[in-house]
Amino acid sequence: MVFQEKNGLRYFQFANFQGLPIFHAVLTRRGGVSQPPFDTLNTGGTVGDDPQAVLENHQHIYNTFGYPFASRFDVWQVHGNYVMCTDKPRTIRTPHPKADGILTNTPGVTLFMRFADCVPILLVDPEHKAIGIVHAGWQGTYKRIAQQAVEKMTVCFGTKPETLLAGIGPSICQSCYQVGSEVFQAFTAAFGDAAQRYFMQNDGDWYLDLWKANADVLRQAGVRQIETAGICTACNLADWYSHRGEKGKTGRFAVLMCIEDN
Repeated sequence: MVFQEKNGLRYFQFANFQGLPIFHAVLTRRGGVSQPPFDTLNTGGTVGDDPQAVLENHQHIYNTFGYPFASRFDVWQVHGNYVMCTDKPRTIRTPHPKADGILTNTPGVTLFMRFADCVPILLVDPEHKAIGIVHAGWQGTYKRIAQQAVEKMTVCFGTKPETLLAGIGPSICQSCYQVGSEVFQAFTAAFGDAAQRYFMQNDGDWYLDLWKANADVLRQAGVRQIETAGICTACNLADWYSHRGEKGKTGRFAVLMCIEDN
């Protein structure tokens, strides 16, 4: 994992994607125009921020990296496990489709998703030049959305899971992620006894490890090369938005990903 800075934006990139004909950036919250508590590079349009500031932040990201704003494909993230493939951008007049995973093998399409504690999972198929972003909160994780994405890439692009590269991005760590017993029960129903690997108890409360759970889901889907950022959003509020760490009044940081047009 390598932090970069450009035109006031601070972002990081996974080391295992370096040298490939793709661009990706996991943007921190720095470098935008939003006012507190959304300061400053908020890209979430439904959190109460000034819509004009959100638009300026989006445009600043695209201008900084040299991609047309009209190349964007984004979705309405709903904490499910639906993954979709696209070969074209979403036009401004097209409603956001509901999905939590987006894939493409088309240069000129920039995939774009928003996060604040949930796990960003980035996927690269270097053989077939295909990419994807997955949004995995606790619901998407126990519903195995990462596996759904791998299987969808296999269907859409002929991807071989063993050749995939995966990155698990900044998100809430286990120590900060207290959950209710219903979450433990949902994971037990989905994973059986193995679910206990993802939880610890402290004074009777459950704490969930989303990083470990999603890495296991990826491995079970056949992915062998997984890089985990190991950065907690709730522990590092100077760089990241955290829904849990900021008691729900916060913004959303962006993940942008595209295939270079050679």
